[in-house]
Amino acid sequence: MRYKEKKKWYKRIPGYRSGVKWKMITASIIYALILFVILVPTDSSTEIAGENTAEDAAELEPEDATAATDKQKADKQKNNEEKEKQKAKEEEEREAEEEAEREAREEEERAAEEEAEQEAREEEERQAEEEAEQEAREEEERQAEEEAEQEAREEEERQAEEEAEQEAREEEEREAEESSGSVSQEQAVSQAQSYLEYTAFSKSGLIEQLEYEDFSTEDATYAVENISVDWEEQAVSQAEDYLEYTAFSESGLIEQLEYDGFSSSEAAHGVANVSVDWQEQAVLQAEDYLEYSSFSRQGLIDQLTFEGFSTEHATYAAGQVGL
Repeated sequence: MRYKEKKKWYKRIPGYRSGVKWKMITASIIYALILFVILVPTDSSTEIAGENTAEDAAELEPEDATAATDKQKADKQKNNEEKEKQKAKEEEEREAEEEAEREAREEEERAAEEEAEQEAREEEERQAEEEAEQEAREEEERQAEEEAEQEAREEEERQAEEEAEQEAREEEEREAEESSGSVSQEQAVSQAQSYLEYTAFSKSGLIEQLEYEDFSTEDATYAVENISVDWEEQAVSQAEDYLEYTAFSESGLIEQLEYDGFSSSEAAHGVANVSVDWQEQAVLQAEDYLEYSSFSRQGLIDQLTFEGFSTEHATYAAGQVGL
């Protein structure tokens, strides 16, 4: 905040206010003349003489009175002109002083305005600089955060890749270990393959056969798990083997395959994929029954139905055997 400087006493006098040298000199001369006019006695004497002249003029002749009056008017006019000039000078000085003061005020205001503008510019530049620094910091922090996240992702991917490679190696070693097997396991594998070359087995049936051959349950299971075999095709082959030497109904053959260790789906697949006439199977079964036992027609039909043949197939068979 600016404080206005207190003026000295003489700077309050008109002509001295502006502080301009030539104006102060001019004002000093004028003030000296005014003092001279006031202090010199000729001024009052002139007035008295003027009064006396006026009185004497009344006594003079008309021509002399007119001349005195004209002179008096001329002196008065001269005095008025000097006063007017003095007033004009004073007015000019006052206007000059006011102009100087106005210019000083304007200069001061302009300087204050420029200073305010300068301060505003500096404040604006400071704020812009702070904003730029803030943005730079934020950008730097954002980049650092992105780099940290990228590094974290890369580290996570690297660890996941290492874990996957480790698991793959362990799996490969385990498979290699399992595939190599012991001597007894390799023997069990060889024996299982030999069995399958001439007869059909279910998975559990082949394990039991190997156990019957004195292989341990572990070796037998290892052998069955490490041979290439289609158990559904084994069910088909087993069903065909059964049908070559004995008669079966469709459901009876499925039950027989399940009894041999095939799953329900494997047994159903095996029966569904053999070429067989179930009516003829009913006839063969009826003939077998009559070879060692006697039956009435209805008793034979009931027995065939019990064995899983349909009533139609059982009735047909009874008729074909002469009942």
